[in-house]
Amino acid sequence: MFKTISKNTTAEIVEKKSKFIANLFYVETKEDAEKYINEINKKYHDARHNCYAYSIFSEDGIVNKFSDDGEPSGTAGGPMLNILTSNEITNVLVIVTRYFGGILLGTGGLVRAYSEATTEAINQAEIIKKDYGLEVNFFVDYPEFEKLKYYFKQNNIKIVDVAYEEKIKVVAEITEEKLSIFEKNKDELNFKIEDYKICCKKFIEFVE
Repeated sequence: MFKTISKNTTAEIVEKKSKFIANLFYVETKEDAEKYINEINKKYHDARHNCYAYSIFSEDGIVNKFSDDGEPSGTAGGPMLNILTSNEITNVLVIVTRYFGGILLGTGGLVRAYSEATTEAINQAEIIKKDYGLEVNFFVDYPEFEKLKYYFKQNNIKIVDVAYEEKIKVVAEITEEKLSIFEKNKDELNFKIEDYKICCKKFIEFVE
């Protein structure tokens, strides 16, 4: 289980006429991170620097990477990564774009500015918990739907989509443990499941 952000956020600070724009993204892979880095480089192509740091949770451990993008070594990407790790959030990428204001900040000033911009973006984000889980399609007859919804609510199982077809298809995010409990008890529930199919493994939001 790990802490991350629920959606992408942006924050902006000004330090001695230099503008620092922090974009905080939710990412699950290095490829996700590279895609956003390329997008920001294109969007802010006229900026002096687009520094970044990311921390990604994987089955093999945490993957961290950062770039100072031309700023003096140790003044941008490293401090930004320190902010991510000190807040104990992963699966996040932060890119801080700097538009130079004509006044040199010095190494200490750069560290403070990049750290402050990153912190401000985190402060504006909603922090949630995620873990490995499953996306599962459940199929029920129409009269059983409300009972299924009640069961999911009582067991903190998140419904992410509903399709009203010949049967109602309910797409839910569920932990392997909760699916195992469901499978063990499904014949004793007060509603009938016509069928269910595991779609994929994925990171899902953890609900207490």
